[in-house]
Order: sequence, then structure tokens, then C-alpha cells
Amino acid sequence: QVQLVESGGGLVQPGGSLRLSCLASRSISTYDMAWYRQAPGKQRELVGTVTYDGSTTYADSVLGRFSISRDNARNAIYLQMNSLKPEDTAVYYCFCGCGLTPYWGQGTQVAVPS
Repeated sequence: QVQLVESGGGLVQPGGSLRLSCLASRSISTYDMAWYRQAPGKQRELVGTVTYDGSTTYADSVLGRFSISRDNARNAIYLQMNSLKPEDTAVYYCFCGCGLTPYWGQGTQVAVPS
């Protein structure tokens, strides 16, 4: 079993930056990880992924503005968000496809006022 805890969300003005963290309760070094988000009234959507060895992919909506990294020694992944827009407002979730069992964090709220 893996527990994932996100942190770093908050209120930020348009154009600002935030860095989200996701800490796992045990080693995630062999697993691909991902960040998702869910805006009010919308379905949860994939923000981006990071493979066990650090390769990344991003949704078109965040490409060039967001960056995912990981620190396997700290059992952590990060989401650096720059040039934030009101449409980035959502609860952001960390996800681990840990073998055959998916795990989600509790989410962290990001709010970018218009």
C-alpha cells in the first residue's frame, strides 16, 4: 500500500507560480507517476506524467508552463506551475500506478482568480 500526500497549493494571481509536492509513504522509484486535476463541475483530467526514469509528458493545455520532476531518494514528485491562468484553478491530485493498484492522494487546491 502507498499513501500519497500532496502539498503546496494555494491562491496565486494570474501569471504567478506554484510548486506542488507529492510525498509517498514508501519507495516509488520503480513506478510511473502522474498529476491530475479536477476543476469545479468538470471531469478529472491528466496534467502530465513522469516515468520511473524521469521522462515526462504533458497535456497540451499546460505544455511549456508546467514541469514535472521526481526525487526518488525522497519518494517524491513535484509539479512546477508557471504562468498560471484562471483556467488552471482545480484540485490537483498525485497518482501512482503502483503495479496493478492505483493510488491517489487527497488533493491540493490551486486557485487562480480571474
